[in-house]
Amino acid sequence: MIISEGKTVAITYTLTLDNGETVDTNVGAEPLTYTQGEEQLIFGLEQALIGKKAGDTLKVIVPPEDGYGVISEEALIEVPLEHLPEEARQPGAMLTAVGPEGQELQGLVTDIGETIAKLDFNHPLAGEMLHFDVLILSVE
Repeated sequence: MIISEGKTVAITYTLTLDNGETVDTNVGAEPLTYTQGEEQLIFGLEQALIGKKAGDTLKVIVPPEDGYGVISEEALIEVPLEHLPEEARQPGAMLTAVGPEGQELQGLVTDIGETIAKLDFNHPLAGEMLHFDVLILSVE
């Protein structure tokens, strides 16, 4: 059986970046199970799996526009320092904010000035080329 719309697929994968850093892997752990076509994976990876079958191994390189997106300047903001909780007033701190439509957004404090903090609400992997090594375990 091949991977196509509506099929349930189980995979193991290792995700690395251009610099060779391993970002994530589930090798030796529970497989990732998803339904093809339901946008449960990033677009570029899901598209690369179409037509493959159980037992196939593949290397997939996903560009930012088909992964976690390009870096958006609109997601880089400055806020008055007093608007941050005390514990978030240092570079590298993570914080949660509420977006314009009520959604939860994760942000990274990138710089602290005398009165202003710089925050980055891009996905941590935005702008990155993603390198996946994938083994397809099952297709049902």
